[in-house]
Amino acid sequence: LLATRGHTVFPYRRSNAEIGPLPIVQKAVLPLTTVWSKKSLAAVRDFALDHQPDVAHFHNTFPLISPSAYSACRLAGIPVVQTLHNYRLLCPGTTLSRRGKPCECCLGKGIPWPAVRYACYRGNRTASGTVAAMLAVHQVLGTWTERVDLYVALSNFARDKFIAGGLPAAKIVVKPNFVHPDPGAERDVSDYALFVGRLSPEKGLGTLLAAWKHLRSKIPLRILGDGPLRGELETLVERLGLAGVEFLGHLDRQAVFAAMKGARFLVVPSECYENLPMTVTEAYACGTPTIVARLGALQEMVADERTGIHFLPGNAEDLACKVEWVWTHPRDMEEIGQAGRAEFVAKYTADRNYEMLMGIYKRAIESRKEDLGCSVN
Repeated sequence: LLATRGHTVFPYRRSNAEIGPLPIVQKAVLPLTTVWSKKSLAAVRDFALDHQPDVAHFHNTFPLISPSAYSACRLAGIPVVQTLHNYRLLCPGTTLSRRGKPCECCLGKGIPWPAVRYACYRGNRTASGTVAAMLAVHQVLGTWTERVDLYVALSNFARDKFIAGGLPAAKIVVKPNFVHPDPGAERDVSDYALFVGRLSPEKGLGTLLAAWKHLRSKIPLRILGDGPLRGELETLVERLGLAGVEFLGHLDRQAVFAAMKGARFLVVPSECYENLPMTVTEAYACGTPTIVARLGALQEMVADERTGIHFLPGNAEDLACKVEWVWTHPRDMEEIGQAGRAEFVAKYTADRNYEMLMGIYKRAIESRKEDLGCSVN
């Protein structure tokens, strides 16, 4: 996005693939360097001093870079912006969910012990303890409040959660993700409903299939995506006799767009706090109507009966009722799909995103100048 508009971008990347070849001694100290990496502090500081960027925009520092990189940028006098792609600063498991349902046990806690108790990060208590320690140490150090100039939340819902978790409200702005290139709104509609996403507990697939049982498979359903529940879900479909349900696995982006353009509607039955699901913005871009759970950012993104249809989270009967209505009211849904397309044009294009991003960078730069002025005085 930035490079195509004439900006010079200096990427600094680390990959989890680096962990595998590490000697056993370095792997043993990885939990410590996840909390604070002296190597990253020096490397990022030197990188910033060499390139002298106007702003440093972080997307993820976990686990190899560590939050020490924020301090490195401050030492180099570079403003810091951090996009909050998930809920990691509030929840070691990153999703604010447990066993497929919303969970706020760690929200606002100085030390997120519940995440360690329930092994929320990768089902491992040691790994969960490492993330919990990282969060607690940097809360004490003031990293989250003092070393980052601006946070970018993807939705107002997420912003409210981060404020409840202790991040300063004045430092959190909202900017959604965007869809580029624009797939266009020309549709060739067929008779099927669509799910696109990871096949995991928090995505509400049990509710989705239970709703289709209520519908007695009258409506074909195509499920795109893969994940840990796929085998279990395929078995469930067979056991319930849902002949009209197909699992198509992981498809590339163009194939997903083609499936969206052919679907009568998209169903998003998530039972967790979605941050800003790209499937909804992509459906908007394609002019495809949506049925979404009234939960998290979904209820913010989708205006009920205007840009989509809401149903009660986890309620298969309500979902079945809404699906049946949508299926039998194609003209109404065409209008809703067009309203969704208008929402995309207003909020989720690359051009609109670029305008917002430039405003965020300007604000971060001005904030750092004010801090430096205060330090001098």
